Amino acid sequence: MPASSQPTEGTPDVPEGEPGRTPAAEVFDALGAAYERAFAGSAAHGRSLAWLLGRLAPGSRVLDVGSGTGRPTAETLVRAGHEVLGVDVSPVMVELASRQVPAAAFRCADIREFPLDDGSFDAVCAYFALLQLDRAEQTAVLRRLTRALRPGGHLVLATVPLDVEAAEGVFLGQPVRVTSFASEALAAVAEGAGLEVLERTEDLFTPAHPRAVPEPHLFLHCRRRETARPA
Repeated sequence: MPASSQPTEGTPDVPEGEPGRTPAAEVFDALGAAYERAFAGSAAHGRSLAWLLGRLAPGSRVLDVGSGTGRPTAETLVRAGHEVLGVDVSPVMVELASRQVPAAAFRCADIREFPLDDGSFDAVCAYFALLQLDRAEQTAVLRRLTRALRPGGHLVLATVPLDVEAAEGVFLGQPVRVTSFASEALAAVAEGAGLEVLERTEDLFTPAHPRAVPEPHLFLHCRRRETARPA
């Protein structure tokens, strides 16, 4: 779920939220179903899911990080016969997803702390899920997700490829703080995590929301290496 926009001038306050709750949870609790409506028209997201579906064996186990309302990712995967576990920090999103995609399982949790067994998933989706983590956290999470893949498993990663750290901005009317990598840098992070980048696509998309602006989208389609790359 994209949690970013072009940085704005000034420094709007980011909600601190309740103890134990992350700013990302506050933002996406507030957006709810409006997020799904804003991004429903993303053809690039649909093409990315089709790429993944073409590489999954029947009945694959897929982890959906930042699962949002469950649409389109979890819904598309379960309709194709796959087992999906969605993880999201927003309780509002998890409730919506559980209701809209009852064939998938959803957990309200922070992916930085959620227990993941090595080699336990055939595929991982992380569509715009890391943008409110700092760069060290994004790097560490990608390594965790790669370890959670079976060797040869696939990971699809999408982001807004801006070279920014802790940039204040507004996303669909909500104040956010965003960190991201430029395209080449993110590909290098993925390779360093143990992934082989098989395909990279970029798109410019404007969410269907009166306060949205066009934003660049980057999709990395990756595979976990069967063996570690030589140092």
